[in-house]
Amino acid sequence: MSGPRPSDAMQVSTDNQTLSGRAARVRTMFAEIAPRYDLLNHVLSLNIDKRWRRFVIRKVADRLREPGSKALDLCCGTAELSIELAALAPTVGVDFCHPMLALGRKKLYGRSLPVELVEGDALLCPMGDESFNVVTIAFGLRNLESITDGLREVYRLLKPGGRAAVLEFSHPQIPVFRDVFHFYFTRVLPGIGNAVSGSSFAYRYLPESVLAFPDQNALAEAMRAVGFSSVSYYNLAGGIAAVHLGDK
Repeated sequence: MSGPRPSDAMQVSTDNQTLSGRAARVRTMFAEIAPRYDLLNHVLSLNIDKRWRRFVIRKVADRLREPGSKALDLCCGTAELSIELAALAPTVGVDFCHPMLALGRKKLYGRSLPVELVEGDALLCPMGDESFNVVTIAFGLRNLESITDGLREVYRLLKPGGRAAVLEFSHPQIPVFRDVFHFYFTRVLPGIGNAVSGSSFAYRYLPESVLAFPDQNALAEAMRAVGFSSVSYYNLAGGIAAVHLGDK
C-alpha cells in the first residue's frame, strides 16, 4: 500500500441514521473538534500521549516483524497510531468520523507508507475473521456503545497468535495524585478544551466517559471474558492511562 491522496479512503455506511443516539452524538462531537484534536491532545497531555503510543508500538512490535504481518488500528482518528504501526507492517485504520479521517489522509499524502484508512464502525468492522496479527484501539474503546462488543470485535479480527493492545485513559492509583488529577480532569481541562476547541460538550464528555470506564482490573477481566489469554496491563503516568494487552 502507498500513501493515499487526501480524498482516498474506503467508505462504508456510517450515516447518523444508522447509529444509536449516543454513537451519533459522539461522532458529531469528534467532527466538531477534529481541526484541533491533535493539538489539544498534545498540549493537554504535555506531549505524553506521544510516548504512550510509542509504548504500544514496543509491545506489539514482535508480532508485526513476522513475514506477512498486518495491523488494524480501530478508532484510528487522525491516524497518529496507524502511521507508527505502518513503520513495521501494512496497516488499516478504521474510524467512523469522516473529518478525522480526512486529517489522517492529509498526513499520509505524498508519503510511501502502507496505510489504508477506512470509514466504518468499529463494532461492525468490514474485514473478515482472523485477518490481522495486531489490533490496536487507542482512546476509543470507552466511546463505543458496548465495551464488551468492541472487545469481541477485536478478538474476531485477530489471527490466532495475534495480539490486541488497548490504550485508554484509566484510573490513577496513587491516592493524593488521584485527587489532584481528578480536580484537573473535571474542573480545569473542560475549560481549556472548550476555549481551544469551541466545544463545551466534548471536554465535559471526556472526563465523564473516563470516570465511567472500567478500572484496570475490570478491563483485564472483560478481556479474559471474551477469550483473550495472557492478559496484562501497564499503568502509564501513575495510571492516568493504561495499556492492556491480550493474545488470541
